[in-house]
Amino acid sequence: MYNLDHRALGGLVAAGALLASAGAASASGIGVTEVTAEGLGRANSGEVADTGASALLWNPAAIARGPRGASVGAHYRNDETEFADRGTRITRPIPPAGLTLPVGGASPVDDVSQDFAAPNLALALPVGDRFALGLSVHTPFRLKTDFGAGSWARYDTIRSKIEVTEIQIAGAIQATDWLDLGFGVTANHTDAYYDQASPNLNPAAPDGLQALTGDGWNYGFTLGAQAHLERLTLGLAYRSKVKHELEGDITLSGLQAPLDGANFTAPADTNFTTRSTLTAGARFAVTEATTLNGQVTWSGWDVYDSIDVRFAGMTASIPQRFKNTTSVAVGVDHALGETLTVRGGVQYDPTPTRDSLREPGVFDSDRWIFAAGASAQLTPALTLNGALAYTRFDDANLADLDVFYAGTPAQTTVPTVGAFEGHAVSAAVSLDWRF
Repeated sequence: MYNLDHRALGGLVAAGALLASAGAASASGIGVTEVTAEGLGRANSGEVADTGASALLWNPAAIARGPRGASVGAHYRNDETEFADRGTRITRPIPPAGLTLPVGGASPVDDVSQDFAAPNLALALPVGDRFALGLSVHTPFRLKTDFGAGSWARYDTIRSKIEVTEIQIAGAIQATDWLDLGFGVTANHTDAYYDQASPNLNPAAPDGLQALTGDGWNYGFTLGAQAHLERLTLGLAYRSKVKHELEGDITLSGLQAPLDGANFTAPADTNFTTRSTLTAGARFAVTEATTLNGQVTWSGWDVYDSIDVRFAGMTASIPQRFKNTTSVAVGVDHALGETLTVRGGVQYDPTPTRDSLREPGVFDSDRWIFAAGASAQLTPALTLNGALAYTRFDDANLADLDVFYAGTPAQTTVPTVGAFEGHAVSAAVSLDWRF
């Protein structure tokens, strides 16, 4: 009855869950908002219309008329989260009609997301009177969680990690005395792993384990423009959608009789596409001391509709059904003197995830960001920037259906039902150098 081929077993569940995490790491809620210290200080408002090396991370046109310079910075983020079970149950195919029991395990689970720090770098080099070349390196997406093997969410996620490092090479030109244009090529390296419990048929037996690792390079491009109109600067930037291809291994272990013959290890390839973005922003100098900032970002998440997984000679698609989003930010900069500038801002950033398909391992929700920062000009060539931000995630329900050993007599289902709440505190610092 249970002579099962491993290809029919739960490996697809692990592959799908890893990729869901990988895609949603690109989503707003768990993307890295700490792109630059100046930007974080005004809640990322008006960054697409800013100029100089650090603004290259937002718009390749930002370096067209700026000075030769570099920006080196780092950011730190602390997430405080809580995940609670709301009636998750597991149904095993035990005669006569199946056996349904509470999933059990620790609930609530706190501080699942681990703190992290990451550097960023940008460089701008004018070439002649009208051209400039630029280089930027930063971490746009990062997630690392550990629910623990004994948590209520173990059949969805035990541990996960997604870390993306982006390298951008850009060129910009002063097309007219008021219009700048820019183009960039991006290379993104993704490193990921994922662990998930796999149930044995005997409720008293310990869980098995599904584990998936993957990494890969993916490529895209950026386009940008800025219009400089006396007191008003307008900015527009586009980031292309990116097709991700990860290569790694998938392992299913710890299954006991009658499923023990399904333990295996095999190569796994995955494919999915993440969103494009279109960002428009403005900076308006109300006075010589005060500048108002605004920014709107549209994210085309509808391309992240499904994930294709290939391993052991077959392909499966895992639905994601993300929706497009639009975030809005406003902020202000105010110079207190020739050497000190303070700033602040607020951003609203909705999640692309749907209420009917949100996993514990992808704890994204709508969020508000409240930020403040300052810049101090240490010398004519050096400026020190710092920022603090508080992110408030809206409370959100968790819902997902994990199906193990699908289409076999051993099929076991775990409809995950839970709730998530949390907030985050971020800090950033950078040093801008004109040379």
